[in-house]
Amino acid sequence: MTGRLISVEGGEGAGKSSAMAAVRAAIEGRGVEVVQTREPGGTPVGEAIRTLLLDPAHSICAEAELLLMFAARAQLVRELVRPALERGAWVLSDRFTDASFAYQGGGRGIDGGLIAELERWAATLKPDLTLLLDVDVRQGHARVAGRGAGKDRIEREREDFFERVRATYRQRVAAEPQRFAVIDAGQSQEAVIAAVTAALDQAFARWA
Repeated sequence: MTGRLISVEGGEGAGKSSAMAAVRAAIEGRGVEVVQTREPGGTPVGEAIRTLLLDPAHSICAEAELLLMFAARAQLVRELVRPALERGAWVLSDRFTDASFAYQGGGRGIDGGLIAELERWAATLKPDLTLLLDVDVRQGHARVAGRGAGKDRIEREREDFFERVRATYRQRVAAEPQRFAVIDAGQSQEAVIAAVTAALDQAFARWA
């Protein structure tokens, strides 16, 4: 079976962890090897960059943030993603290039054409399927606050930043509707998992 890359995207508090677990279980239930990873991170180099990027003690300009994200992504693709796909495994990633368009593009205001060029050169590929967990910004923030953990550098941004992130994700969907499955993440966890599973079943049917 040809390897596939599936990404799970969404704003803060969208419930990506639960969705990732459901996707992994559904794929493995079909007897397919799953390699799970996250962005930024997934490799020793990527995890070191992640620590730097998310530490609230650092003040990082938008351009440096974007380049660090793609540095981690370039390493991830070459060290983990491509080797897995080439042997027929499926890669499940907590965020991929759409996150840069949403956060550094929409949120920070960096030109999308520049991000697209970095995507072409550094990432070299796009997901076969992207599950976008869409949730109201305030509802997502309430969920994050309920966890009781401290906020990382990006989570500390203002509400209007996350509204722009959400709007950019929606623009991505409009531009590539065949690649995205939009999930209403404001529903109960059970309803979200059911919707995720249904979207994955549809993708399996297309790829059969």
